[in-house]
Parts: sequence; structure tokens; C-alpha cells
Amino acid sequence: MNLPERESAVRRMLERTPPQVPADLYADVVRRGGRMLRRRTAARRLLWLLLFAAAVAFIVWATMARPWVEPPSDTTPPLTGW
Repeated sequence: MNLPERESAVRRMLERTPPQVPADLYADVVRRGGRMLRRRTAARRLLWLLLFAAAVAFIVWATMARPWVEPPSDTTPPLTGW
């Protein structure tokens, strides 16, 4: 059986009878879909919260450590030209 024959056979089968779907399938799909949406929303909120916490932690560290300030020198420069 080549591809056009298979396609026509499948089309005939689909046109002949409506697809049989279990009656409780819709309720299961809605329940699972709602659960997936709640999990995805919770994960997205958690990631935003972690990003916000990391930004706050970085800002607090930067204000305390002040990495942009040059550290004080431990040695004095040589005195020349007196």
C-alpha cells in the first residue's frame, strides 16, 4: 500500500464514523490542564521571586563591600626628589 492509498483509507475511516471519545475524558483533560496551568504559574512566580531575591542580595552586598572603591594601599610610595 503506497502513501496515497493509505491516506485515502484513513480519510474514509475518519469520515465513516465520528471518533469515539470516552465521556469522562473531558473532565480529566480540564482537571489536568488546570493543574498544569497552576504548576506553571507557581513555577513562574517562584523564579521571579528568586530573581528578585538575588537582585536584592546583590544590591546589599554591593553597598556593603563597595567593590568599585580602590582598596587602601598597604605601603607608602618611596620619597624621592626631596
